[in-house]
Amino acid sequence: MTSGSAPPRVAALVGPHGSGKTTLLDSILFLCGATSRKGFAGESALGTEVAFAGCSYLGDRWTFLDCPGSVEFQQDARNAALVCDIAILVAEPEPDRAVMLAPMLRFLDDHSIPHILFVNKVEGAKARLAETLTAIQEVSDKKLLLREAPLQEGSGIVGFVDLISERAYRYRPGQKSEHIPMPVPAQPVSASARQTLLENLADLDDHLLEELLSDIVPETAEVYRLLGQDLASDLVVPVFFGSGSQDFGVRRLLKALRHDVIPRPGHGARIFKTVHAAHTGKLSYARLWSGQISEGAPIDGHRPSGLYTPVGIGLTKTDKVGPGEVVALGRIDSLQTGDLVGAEKTSDDWPASLPALFCLALAAARKQDEVKLTAALARLSEEDPSLRFEHDINTNELVLWGQGEIHLNTALERLRGRFNLEVAGRRAQVPYRETIRKAVTEHGRHKRQTGGHGQFGDVHIDIAPLPRSGGFVFSDKVVGGVVPKQYIPAVEEGAREAMRRGPLGFPVVDVRVVLTSGSYHSVDSSDMAFKQAGRLAVSEGLAKADPVLLEPVLAVEIAVPADYTSKAQLILSSRRGRILGTDAREGWRGWDTVAAHLPQAEMAGLIVDLRSLTMGVGTFSWSFAHFQEMQGKAADKIIEQQRANIAAQ
Repeated sequence: MTSGSAPPRVAALVGPHGSGKTTLLDSILFLCGATSRKGFAGESALGTEVAFAGCSYLGDRWTFLDCPGSVEFQQDARNAALVCDIAILVAEPEPDRAVMLAPMLRFLDDHSIPHILFVNKVEGAKARLAETLTAIQEVSDKKLLLREAPLQEGSGIVGFVDLISERAYRYRPGQKSEHIPMPVPAQPVSASARQTLLENLADLDDHLLEELLSDIVPETAEVYRLLGQDLASDLVVPVFFGSGSQDFGVRRLLKALRHDVIPRPGHGARIFKTVHAAHTGKLSYARLWSGQISEGAPIDGHRPSGLYTPVGIGLTKTDKVGPGEVVALGRIDSLQTGDLVGAEKTSDDWPASLPALFCLALAAARKQDEVKLTAALARLSEEDPSLRFEHDINTNELVLWGQGEIHLNTALERLRGRFNLEVAGRRAQVPYRETIRKAVTEHGRHKRQTGGHGQFGDVHIDIAPLPRSGGFVFSDKVVGGVVPKQYIPAVEEGAREAMRRGPLGFPVVDVRVVLTSGSYHSVDSSDMAFKQAGRLAVSEGLAKADPVLLEPVLAVEIAVPADYTSKAQLILSSRRGRILGTDAREGWRGWDTVAAHLPQAEMAGLIVDLRSLTMGVGTFSWSFAHFQEMQGKAADKIIEQQRANIAAQ
């Protein structure tokens, strides 16, 4: 790819927290002349959402997306990766931390996103580069291709050998790397590394394979062409190294981006980020794959209030954008993250958001802020699709779901800072239920005389337990019209009302109620009277039917690297989990899944423990399984607390 021929391209900086992505971006912007000093990128980056920066290198325009590294903010990183031409996976030179790259590597491969690896912070590396790459290869399904070989002096890396041009360079602090004669000790090492590079490329190209078998030295242009082709097809992962803080290897990285990265094809414009800004209102960030957007022109029937493009670390208003560019569209309320505009949509256009793993029940400090809180949460969840909120009808709580404790605490801070809402977050209640264990017969009579027409309803019912998940079943066996047919639905309504709160204080499930007999008064009977009679009969009968507490149990599947499987099982066991089985995780080399049934009361903080165990990469999925009986002191404590809550209402 030659200068001036390339449309604007987009690179996403992804990788674990602490790998130095923002420092690398800082170096890129400084070396491209987009900033006057180093440090600007770090000043603008919050670390919890994607940051945008624009610059040019040798005439080619680039937008860089600096993505959050924390596992709790990966939704932004994934969305950015989906719209980039190349993902730069930034890693630390520590073999023990290679596993932290696994989730992002899997995501990139699952979506065929070209990516290169940049091993950062080599100036302080304690392990040899080869050891780090061996460890990373273990978590990468695609072959790592070393594009440059390190020049070593003692235990430190002082430069590199470009394995295609076969030129050696020495790092110089604050300056371009110096082209030097190939050091004699480096010649056999670099020759071997170059041969490995060519052989790996030949595995994917028959012509190159024939050349190598015939001892023909391939043309440099051919090697570059194959490298770009295989990179674009996500078949290989080129590897570079350096130091963002020292600017080592960064110019070499920029040259590789310029020559090796082919723009990805696409149609229309993809919305990948939504922001509600204080001065500009809603901004919908889009990657324009094809076509053109002009100021004032409608987009799918809506006109943006303005067009903004990243320049340096800020946004600049523009009147026109073309293919390849990232643009912020002002105030189009109908647009949502993931939308594809100006092109035909397909069912698999955009992957689902990350599933919820952690929750808090929210309460506004001021009652008058409750409506405002709901509106603010709607905005936050629009900006971050991995946040969601709901009103739990079982516990009557407003529950916010997300990726972890830090994720939700950050949301609470935004509610305070951006919306002036003081909100308390606490552990969400568990939706306990209760049922009965024996059958009873009960009589309920509602009789009241008030001086005109009175109220009279009289019923006899049978109450019996149903199998688990049986719900509530009502029927009648009334004969002889002792309870007129028009009053039977009222009896059922009263029974259902009694089931909403049983003798233990929780909703009652898995019960059958049969209306068997009763009596009525031709003047004083009414729907209301029979409803009250039905409610009284069921309420009193449930208390005599050996009530028992039920706790919800979830089906949980934990995914962890195999080295941590046994300890993950201990975490489940310590939380009253019942392990159902362990299997290899499909498609993930060296990973296991552990299936278990876990009481919902034990789910709080599970993701925190798993991440602490697995350097942040462990995760789980869950779904409701069933209710199970709960007795003993633990049940007594829950019942006592529920009765206290009811008394305080």
